[in-house]
Amino acid sequence: MGDILGIERLNFRYPESPKNAVSDFELSIPEGEIAVLAGPSGCGKSTLLRTVNGLIPHMYGGEYSGDVIVAGSSVKGSSMRDLAQTVGFLFQNPENQIFMFTVERDIAFGLENLGVPREEMRARVDEALRLLRIGDLAQRAPHELSDGQKQRVALAGVLAMRPKLVILDEPTSLLDPKTASELVALVARLREELGTTFVVVEHRLDLLVGVADRLVVMDGGRKVLEGAPRDVLFGDDAEAHGVAIPAVTRVQKALTESKGGRAVAGRLLTPSELASAVEGRQG
Repeated sequence: MGDILGIERLNFRYPESPKNAVSDFELSIPEGEIAVLAGPSGCGKSTLLRTVNGLIPHMYGGEYSGDVIVAGSSVKGSSMRDLAQTVGFLFQNPENQIFMFTVERDIAFGLENLGVPREEMRARVDEALRLLRIGDLAQRAPHELSDGQKQRVALAGVLAMRPKLVILDEPTSLLDPKTASELVALVARLREELGTTFVVVEHRLDLLVGVADRLVVMDGGRKVLEGAPRDVLFGDDAEAHGVAIPAVTRVQKALTESKGGRAVAGRLLTPSELASAVEGRQG
């Protein structure tokens, strides 16, 4: 499989801003990956997302150079209509994109705006309800749902458009730990079932690093680190760039460095990995 996303020497500066929001940024994401984008607030993550879904340069003015290629087409040369069918976007707060009277109507909203024929629309809505396992919510009003259910409904509306790339903007920020874990498991399942590529912007890395293929760190508008999550998080530079090191990784380091302690083998990211390693160490 080829790259679904290619960012080539991208620079962008908002009007009247003294400096670039994104500078000399390059990135390639192959089809079917889960990539996590991390970095401190104000580092340029939101701007980068806008260049991928076309809000920049189509809706936001500013100085733009370089190119963003999604599914083989330049974002600059693509219409917002075409981009909506290629790039799906799940907002941090799902209430920003669910507003119809029923869940079923909400999922169909984007398809109606594209003029999708009624029979195909029905099939796509049913497929999205099945994939997200929310068929029992079809006739419910969105305002009656829990935050986790609202996230699933919003994601169902995105997936009904059948995008090749889905961007999730801090999807766990409003969720409790259990619901957040369920959402991450859902993303991993959808990648396996559909082959969808996900780019996830997230500060809480503990849940995501176990399923991510790639971790990209931004700082000051630039890409400063990139690689497999284990490689990035166990390097010396991630924390210096404002990345919240997962608790498991911190615990492993503490166990390894404790007085009289014996190193815990491997580079651990998840609680299950830590539990297995500690059991092996005690044995």
